Amino acid sequence: MTKVFFSRPLPASVQQAARARFDLDVREITTPLTEDEMHRVLTEYDAAVPTLGDMFSAEVFASVPAPRCKLLANFGVGYNHIDVAAAAAAGIAVSNTPGAVTDATADTAMCLMLMTARRAGEGERLLRAGGWEGWHPTQLLGMHLGGKTVGIVGMGRIGQAIAKRCHFGFGMDVAYTSRSPKELDFPATYVPELKALAAAVDVLVIAVPGGSETHHLIDAAVLGAMQPHAHLVNIARGNVVQENALIAALQSGVIAGAGLDVYEFEPQVPEALIAMENVALLPHLGTAALEVREDMGMMSVNNLKAFFDGKELPNAV
Repeated sequence: MTKVFFSRPLPASVQQAARARFDLDVREITTPLTEDEMHRVLTEYDAAVPTLGDMFSAEVFASVPAPRCKLLANFGVGYNHIDVAAAAAAGIAVSNTPGAVTDATADTAMCLMLMTARRAGEGERLLRAGGWEGWHPTQLLGMHLGGKTVGIVGMGRIGQAIAKRCHFGFGMDVAYTSRSPKELDFPATYVPELKALAAAVDVLVIAVPGGSETHHLIDAAVLGAMQPHAHLVNIARGNVVQENALIAALQSGVIAGAGLDVYEFEPQVPEALIAMENVALLPHLGTAALEVREDMGMMSVNNLKAFFDGKELPNAV
């Protein structure tokens, strides 16, 4: 029977579906795989379902010259933790779970936009600490999103879902940058230059894939181009934003605030960010809804089934 490895516990329904077809081993801890564990995955299993943090680098693949593993069915749309070219060279296919995460991630972006613009986290901390003295006209004045301009960096599935929520739900104007203009079913202005986009918007939302091409895409120059009342929201990958530059921009008032679901060196979050009241922080909750995680898991299982049935991978990368 085909041996399959889950690098994290997935929802019970997903495990049940996998066990019905495969000889399944589930690692019951939630930390990323160690190098030794990845070596064992490649040598002892026919396929694996890794996820964020499982760093299948070129060095890891090189350490196993003749891997038994033939498929990494990644749990998640982002796969920058897997060196896909090195996997291919080792004869290992890679798949992911696009589509299943789109709406949940877009919802998280909207949550962070509201939290940072309307100072919701700051207000909750004030109340829980017993510091709220009652309503008054100038209490915790934030920025109203209606009628403002949102800038989307990366107009893929998730970027478009965020833009639609902003336009149709909040009456915001939408501007965006991407590799090329998109044919969209809602009004949006294409701005080819990132710093020009940053300078023109009230909220800048990062929705690009992770990887070497987008590493530190949002740096001191981009942050410096933003308006002093503007907010940055990142639901992409932590290292898309140069964290030290963001901290400096927030501390010096270059921008008004930020909403973050991801971090450059997560799970480490800089004390400087934690200490700032003008930052809304979430622990990578982008897809944290049971239905979404079940859908993601079933996409991984379907990729496994297709591969071992000799069919084309539904979600090859």
